[in-house]
Amino acid sequence: MVAAGKLLVGCVADDFTGATDVANIFARAGLKTTVLIGVPEDDRDIDADVIVVALKTRTTPPQMAVEQSLAALRWLRGCGAQKYYFKYCSTFDSTAKGNIGPVADAMLAELGQSITIACPAFPANGRTVYKGNLFVGDVPLDESGMRNHPLTPITDANLLRVLGPQSRAEITGCYYETVKQGASAIAEWAAPIHGDGTRIVVIDALADEDLVEIAQAFKDLVLFTGASGLAYGLARVLLAGGNSRDAAVTTDLEEGYRAVVSGSCSVATNGQVEAMLADHEGFRVDLSKLADGGDVVGEAVEWASSRLGRKPVLIYATALPDEVKENQRKLGAAQSGEMVEAALSSIARRLVEKGVSDLIVAGGETSGAVVKSLGVDQLSIGNEIAPGVPWVHAKSQGRSLSLALKSGNFGERDFFMNAWDRLR
Repeated sequence: MVAAGKLLVGCVADDFTGATDVANIFARAGLKTTVLIGVPEDDRDIDADVIVVALKTRTTPPQMAVEQSLAALRWLRGCGAQKYYFKYCSTFDSTAKGNIGPVADAMLAELGQSITIACPAFPANGRTVYKGNLFVGDVPLDESGMRNHPLTPITDANLLRVLGPQSRAEITGCYYETVKQGASAIAEWAAPIHGDGTRIVVIDALADEDLVEIAQAFKDLVLFTGASGLAYGLARVLLAGGNSRDAAVTTDLEEGYRAVVSGSCSVATNGQVEAMLADHEGFRVDLSKLADGGDVVGEAVEWASSRLGRKPVLIYATALPDEVKENQRKLGAAQSGEMVEAALSSIARRLVEKGVSDLIVAGGETSGAVVKSLGVDQLSIGNEIAPGVPWVHAKSQGRSLSLALKSGNFGERDFFMNAWDRLR
């Protein structure tokens, strides 16, 4: 366990890419951070300022998400965390039923708190909030590629309208005319709502400096909710209290083969796959063949085995929106996603058995499936590849393994080729 009074932040992340994303922010700031895959079943000694528990609850039924999130929260409370953080995606991935609202409500109740903030802004990756509306670059969220997301399509960029049906709390907006005036103005705005029922404050942010002011204004909150950008502000407020120490992680990295496994069909990942295929061979996982019972996993592993060691191999299930919709029509959205995840996670595990030690995984659901398949239960944070995506290091099958768990929407077009330069 963690020494009493030492754990500054206990974080519950709704997917694995988000867990490494927020852990990277805390670690880069100077807070010793570790990621646990699920709630530990053993008593382990953890030397950390921040513990992130990675769950796979973004698209589960809301009640299941609540139960698993509360189990993680209670474990972190047992570690004596001073503050708690519910991490979700900077594209606010959810539906009218949840899971952001139900989990936030349950955490507030569990902690005996009546107020928290919702801040998905991540300016370093082009995610900003203005007048309660979430933007990707200059485009409202519902006009971005997220409108075609296979599991959580976004049809409204206004977070107050999105969160309202999900939550029992009163949803309030704190807008940029207040935020731009700094922490004192934000705190003055918030003073009247403390103690006035249960509230979630959707707060605007356009720049990293705004996130620091927000964290300072709400520094007495017990529960924060947001994307990893908010961690940038919170870390700096915590560090101002003299909590900094050496957060560097020293890891002996094995030299092995390299592979990319991509399950995301986001606009960003589609472009990254296309760019890699211009100079690398790739094997496309055919969902229709999977559905017909074909041994796609065996074919992919056989194909990759003869190519390991030349260049990184690419296994991908990328598809354009129309093809994704057609597959979902035939097979169902949940079943088609689960088939791809099962195939890619099995392929990844067998590639590691054949000597792959450095593995990039694209897509939140795919990353969760792959990490579980590999039997990994703890991750340390390595070098940052791009905003929101670090290398992480783990043990699998008795060997050292380096992973990059990339959210589908993150990274430049050449991410799959350039990530290796940041590994060691």
